[in-house]
Amino acid sequence: MKKVLILGGTRFFGKRLVDHLLWEGQSEITIATRGNTDPGFPEEVRRIKLDREDPQSLAAVAQSDHWDVVYDNICYSPNDATSACEAFKGRTRRYVLTSTLSVYGDPRPGFTETDFDPYTYPVQPGGRDDFSYGEGKRLAEAVFFQQADFPVAAMRIPIVLGIDDYTKRLHFHVEHVQKGKPIGIPNKDAEIAFINSTEAARFLAWLGKHSLTGPVNAASKGTITLSAMMNLIETVTGMQAQILTRTGPEDMSPFGVAQSWFMDTAKAEQEGYSFEALMDWFPGLVREVALALQSNV
Repeated sequence: MKKVLILGGTRFFGKRLVDHLLWEGQSEITIATRGNTDPGFPEEVRRIKLDREDPQSLAAVAQSDHWDVVYDNICYSPNDATSACEAFKGRTRRYVLTSTLSVYGDPRPGFTETDFDPYTYPVQPGGRDDFSYGEGKRLAEAVFFQQADFPVAAMRIPIVLGIDDYTKRLHFHVEHVQKGKPIGIPNKDAEIAFINSTEAARFLAWLGKHSLTGPVNAASKGTITLSAMMNLIETVTGMQAQILTRTGPEDMSPFGVAQSWFMDTAKAEQEGYSFEALMDWFPGLVREVALALQSNV
């Protein structure tokens, strides 16, 4: 049995990662979190309290065992990454960092892993509040790939969707249509990519067992234009969307990019991973979200 440590694992795709590893039945699982949420895992899942931004707290978690794989879903800054490099030195065989499409900077289509090079990116110290989300992740990657003495892979993902998405970004669009509220979308023709929370978890599990290192893009096959997404929501709800290029901030789409924004997943696919097609799951999720919102009215 592999000893697996998950930093963050009580909600969304972190929780689904635990569920997937339990289903595989090949790992002794420990989750390290603040301890504020009870995810309802069986007793075999060990829980440790962790303050991710406290180096001493992280070191105590690292030293509680020797780990075959560490999954880090809650690293947002270079200081967090530096603490992890120090804490897990000689304590893990493999480290998998959750990163983001946002490391590539301004939106454009077809990003490949080489479009941001964390091996040469200048490192500077700082905490989560010192940087934007994308810059924090860029610097975290840079620290890991330049300083860690253990193998590291970074899963770069686009927007993650699921019925359990606590950010409610798809819910925002469906609810606005249901309530007849305007939605601000600067460019309806922009193509975007998604990954669902189940696949994000499944890919993490795969990456933990694979020897692949470095940054790795992960996303569902295919893209969808914002116009096609809104048409689908209109079909599911039976109502017409009120789409404007500009609105007040409370009505601006969280997907409202000015140009297409997606990445190439050839690296993972060449290593044998097969991503699910976006349109195999996205329409069903829209229906599920619409029904959930209707039942809450």
